[in-house]
Amino acid sequence: MTVMHQGPLGPRFKEALAWTIELHDTQDRKGSKTPYAAHLLSVAGLVLEGGGDEDQAIAALLHDAPEDQGGQPVLDEIRKRFGERVARIVHGCTDSMGADPYRKSEWRPRKQAHLRELEHADADLRLVYSAD
Repeated sequence: MTVMHQGPLGPRFKEALAWTIELHDTQDRKGSKTPYAAHLLSVAGLVLEGGGDEDQAIAALLHDAPEDQGGQPVLDEIRKRFGERVARIVHGCTDSMGADPYRKSEWRPRKQAHLRELEHADADLRLVYSAD
């Protein structure tokens, strides 16, 4: 059974899209010249195709912003601009909240710990995380 997306994407989504591109403007996918925004657009597309709503799609666009673009201050700005639900989903997708994206702990242990935390995640977080 396919779940249909509910409602059009409004001005909040458009704002999130523009801000996402601005935040990640100079960032490429690791090992390539592909703009990082391509990944974020793909995740948002998968969320919408999976029946996600606008909040979930916004969270998909912004899911890496705190991790890669400034930590807690960026998450606080997401909360201010897009609300608590979006911020909660983004925070749940974030496995490293440091202000410096180049000073993360080792990838495998960080991801394994994060996956253990997701065992108790709600449907919002599971949708966005699985699309990622």
